[in-house]
Amino acid sequence: MKNLIFTTLLVSGLAGVMAPGAFAQQDTVVKDTVIKKKNKYMVRIGGGTLISKMEDSTKTVKKGRFVGGITFTRVDLGFSRLIDNGSFNLSPTNEFLDYKGGKTSTFSFDVLQFGYRFNSNFKVYVAGGFDWTLIRLRDNITIQKNQPTLAYVNENIAFSKNRFSSSYVHIPLNFELRTKENDKGKRFYFILGPEVSFLLNGKIKQISDERGKEKQYDNYHFQSVRYGGTFRLGYGGFGLFTKYYFNDMFNTAAQAGLKNMSFGVTFGLN
Repeated sequence: MKNLIFTTLLVSGLAGVMAPGAFAQQDTVVKDTVIKKKNKYMVRIGGGTLISKMEDSTKTVKKGRFVGGITFTRVDLGFSRLIDNGSFNLSPTNEFLDYKGGKTSTFSFDVLQFGYRFNSNFKVYVAGGFDWTLIRLRDNITIQKNQPTLAYVNENIAFSKNRFSSSYVHIPLNFELRTKENDKGKRFYFILGPEVSFLLNGKIKQISDERGKEKQYDNYHFQSVRYGGTFRLGYGGFGLFTKYYFNDMFNTAAQAGLKNMSFGVTFGLN
């Protein structure tokens, strides 16, 4: 394509320098033009008919390449739910973890990713980021620190906030399929894959008139290593996600079979 453009311009230039009289008999002189439209190139000779094929510039894009670096993507914001041996209802053993569903949430995002793009529609990559699960407890209890089991005490206090949370570093392996861009420059995304997470800490945050604001940190028997899977469906930079963790939420015998899942919206798909 470049050779054709060069030849066209060269012929036009030589004609103008060596044979100016050749055009003297014409009323007008129409110069050869090169027109670029979006990702399409056209060559029009002397203002006449189009004599070259439309060539899609994306054909020159390198196929198969490593991608990655620092990023701020896949920001997940949604709700968390506890599943007690297959049921959304907590067993008597775990009733002390009864929570307010509308205020029990999850938040996560990725800050690194490294992978390989096989073509414009398929990519595999490993990412790294942070994940929080925030359980808003209903009862006026305090989960105890440094105990051999997940223990609690009842409080004679009305907490305006009683939040039991965990924070993890997560490392997902994602398989991403995406469609071609539409006329608006947007695509559909389908992303799924496993992930493993490593516990940073557990936290209790309480607010009451009697004590004010209090924070306590411990591992609270949260799993030190958590593994699960994620699925995302998106369009443009916005999407929906769901996550499910295969191992138990706590590493205690009394909470065996208690698992965690989450769902919500994703921002920053790319």
